[in-house]
Amino acid sequence: MIAELKFPRHPLAELAGWDERVRLMVRPRRYEHVLRVAELACQIACANGLDEARAYAAGLLHDIARDLPDAELLRLAPPECAIDVGHPLALHGRAARTLLERWGYPDPVVLEAVEDHTTGPRGGNAVAACVYIADVSEPGRGVNADIRELALCDLGAALGQAIVSKVTYLQGRGIQVHPRTLRAYYALPEVRSPACDLPGVS
Repeated sequence: MIAELKFPRHPLAELAGWDERVRLMVRPRRYEHVLRVAELACQIACANGLDEARAYAAGLLHDIARDLPDAELLRLAPPECAIDVGHPLALHGRAARTLLERWGYPDPVVLEAVEDHTTGPRGGNAVAACVYIADVSEPGRGVNADIRELALCDLGAALGQAIVSKVTYLQGRGIQVHPRTLRAYYALPEVRSPACDLPGVS
C-alpha cells in the first residue's frame, strides 16, 4: 500500500532554501498538501524507475503561486484564453514557473512539471506525470486512491485515467475545460481526437 512506502527527503543542497520559501508563500494547510504531493511524486517516480529527486522537487514547488491574489497571477502569467481571464486560479502553474525562473531555479524538467500540474503534462515529461498524478491523488484529498495505486505499477495508464477523470468531471458539470487540458486529453492513445483543431493554445 502507498501509505507503507517511506522515503527520506532528498539531500539536494538547494532544496532546503526552496522548502522554506514555499512554506512562507502558502497557507499552512496548503503547505501540508505540498509536502504530501512531493512525497507521493517521489514514491511514484521510484516505483517507475524515474528521477526521484526531480519528482520531489517539482512536487515541493508546484503550488508556490497557489495562494497569490488573482491580479498577481494575471500579471505573472498573461492569459492565453477566456478561461484564464475568468478563472485566474487556472494560471497558478504558469505563474509558479515564472516566479521560479525569476528567482533562478535552474532545472527545465522541474519547471515544466510545475507549469503543467494544473492542466496536464506535455511532451512526455515523466516527472510532470508523477506530479500531476500526485496532486490529484495524494491521500489528504480523500479521492482517486485507485489512480494513486495504479501509478505505482503503470504510470502511463494512471496518467490517462487522471486526465480522463478530470475532463469527464468538468464536462459532466458543464464547466469549460482548459485548452491545454483538452490537448493532453486528445493526446491520449485511448481517446479519439476531434476532427477540428482545438482553440486556444498552439
